[in-house]
This record gives sequence, C-alpha cells and structure tokens, in this order.
Amino acid sequence: MEKAFIKPPKKIPLLLRLGLYIVKKETGKDLLPARLLSWVPRAAIGSGVLEMMTAKGKDSQEKRLLNLVRLQASLICSCSFCTDMNAAGINKNGITEEELLVLQGKREVQSVTTLTIRELLALQYAVILSSTPPSLTEKFIRNLSSEFSEREIVMLASTIASVNYWARLNQGLGIPPAGFSEQCLVFNKDTL
Repeated sequence: MEKAFIKPPKKIPLLLRLGLYIVKKETGKDLLPARLLSWVPRAAIGSGVLEMMTAKGKDSQEKRLLNLVRLQASLICSCSFCTDMNAAGINKNGITEEELLVLQGKREVQSVTTLTIRELLALQYAVILSSTPPSLTEKFIRNLSSEFSEREIVMLASTIASVNYWARLNQGLGIPPAGFSEQCLVFNKDTL
C-alpha cells in the first residue's frame, strides 16, 4: 500500500496549521498522520500533546534506551511508518547492526553482548506491552523493578504506549513510511 485510505482536508484551522508547521520544523517532513488528524481537531491536538509530552531522554544513555524501546514496539506492532520514523535515530544513538537483528527477531539475544541488562529488560517490556494481551509475570516485574526506578518504569510504559497508539492510528488510516530512514526493518514473528 502506497498511500493512506483518505486524503487530508483541504481547509485546516489556523491553530492546526501552526501545529503542522511545528511538526514540519521538528521532523523536516510534512507528516501525513498530522495532516489526516486535522479532520478531527480535538484528536489532532490530543495526539500532538501526547507526542510532545512523551519522554525524549535526558542523556545519551536514556535517549538510546528510548530509541531501542520505540523501535522494538514499532516492530512488534508491524507499523511501517513508526519503524521508519524511529529508525532515523539508529546511527545517532549508536544502535548496531547486530542489535537491530535482535530487535527484528533475526538473531538470538544471547549472541549480542552490547545490549545492557537494562536495555534487554526494556526491550522485553516493549514486546510484552505491545502484545495482546500483555503478559506481565511477577518475575518479570521483580526484574524490571530491580533495574529501573518507578519514574523510569512510567517513562518506559508511556513511551511504549505512545508507539502503540501511533501504530494503530497509522495502520488504521493506511499511512505508509515517510522516508525518515533508509533501513528496511521488519519483525520476524516466528521467533517470539
């Protein structure tokens, strides 16, 4: 599929045009999801606020962690737009080709030594929360709580939930990738 199911409205309210300008300035692209959301201004504003308020990371380690989590959730949800957008940070955040193979389910996690325990737990959390239904065991929660503070767990859960929101919205509207990345990442569901 190469284009969305619907077209953006021809007339967009001034406040939303301002939002579209900000999105374009931030991303360098005129994003189709933002334009399509203009059909329902409240949804556009709510989605914009959600994205603005989603954790971005306070340092390079946290930015890398969040990029890994966003990519993993995008791949689990099979959202080509989300995967494309989140793959744009791969090089900037030092994500290796071997790590990408793990995220895609094409390589065993034990074969990659560059992922930290925290990153592995965060990735597992992304897989769990992006699956239906989520299956959080007491053992996993203990492990997660031993490595992450309450603040960090909320940051991870809200980031994963945000990706899931965008994935379902983009898929529901048939939105194709926007060309953020030259990487072609897909998840191998047979390895789950």
